[in-house]
Amino acid sequence: MSNTITMRGSSRNSSPFLYGTEADAVARVLAGGQYGHTEVTEEFEDRIARFLGVPEAVAVSSGTAALHTALLVAGVGPGDEVILPSLTFCATVQAVLACGATPRFADIDPTTVCLEPGSVLDALNPATKAVLPVLYGGRAVDLSTVRPDLEERGITVVEDAAQAFGSMAGTQAVGATGALTCFSFGPIKNLTCGQGGMVIPRSPEEAQQARGFRMLGVTQSQAERRTATTYRVDGFGLRYQMSSINAAIGLAQLDRFSETAAARQQLWRTYQEALQEVPGAALVDVDVDRSVPHLCAVLVPDRDAVFRRLHDQGIGVGVHYPPNHLQAAFAPWRRELPVTERVGRQILTLPFHQHLGADEIQYVATALARALPVGRPR
Repeated sequence: MSNTITMRGSSRNSSPFLYGTEADAVARVLAGGQYGHTEVTEEFEDRIARFLGVPEAVAVSSGTAALHTALLVAGVGPGDEVILPSLTFCATVQAVLACGATPRFADIDPTTVCLEPGSVLDALNPATKAVLPVLYGGRAVDLSTVRPDLEERGITVVEDAAQAFGSMAGTQAVGATGALTCFSFGPIKNLTCGQGGMVIPRSPEEAQQARGFRMLGVTQSQAERRTATTYRVDGFGLRYQMSSINAAIGLAQLDRFSETAAARQQLWRTYQEALQEVPGAALVDVDVDRSVPHLCAVLVPDRDAVFRRLHDQGIGVGVHYPPNHLQAAFAPWRRELPVTERVGRQILTLPFHQHLGADEIQYVATALARALPVGRPR
């Protein structure tokens, strides 16, 4: 039985979950002969906006493109600093650098692995142009106590919500709280388009800006360009638009998202229960009652040895993420971040995807307990 469990489920840290309708949706687009940004992409934008309860949503080619676009919309550029956590995927940092701005790393709360208001205040300086919280594991980041101060200083909150589609921030959906919000719809995200992202603007003006940035500075829609002999380029832009093929996958996924959300919450709660019998592992809290979890992370002692022991058993554990301020590429902006560095030595992500069953989760938890040294994380 253990071999079946290992090969079928726990050997993968995460895996796309498809409902069977995605292939037909893609086939319809292929048969239509138009594969770029089309009315299918715009339908996906409209459906996402309605789902979140916001006026507009701007589809782009990836979560990284969403971050870059949103930072440009926020006016981030050379000479500016952006406050962000170090413990995130490197794409968050690269989006800041793509604007010509400087990352300013801030420390995190060890129980949530997210920025908290005190760390943001500590990192503020006259060059701060934006704060870029990462909604780790799907958990909303509450910066409401410092938002008035940030707004007074003209500092924009740009949310990296790549892992948090479907999560709630209080009574509002992530994306509807007044921040410029960026989602990813990559292969293993809560909702997948195969590849894609979305910017949730705060105003019609920001939506227009984002649409220009994602289409090489061209402001007219594809439908408008079909009936004209010219088009207008109003400023800087990149080829960041989402294809109709990817949008079709997203539409099929969105139809079943309530099932996805319930399944991911149940998976996380099953891990929570199983890990109660593993005293050496501290579960990173994602606030599961209000979140659609993207991953399940624990802090463990002697992480590298535990990783190797589980990996050798075919269990697809991961490390999300090595701290960026310790990466050679980002060495010029290194700061002392003691909590981040401690968490970075301890964090381990467990297999988490909708192909898993309760027996497989118990198998992973039992294997983790056997792989751990005596004692709790230090």
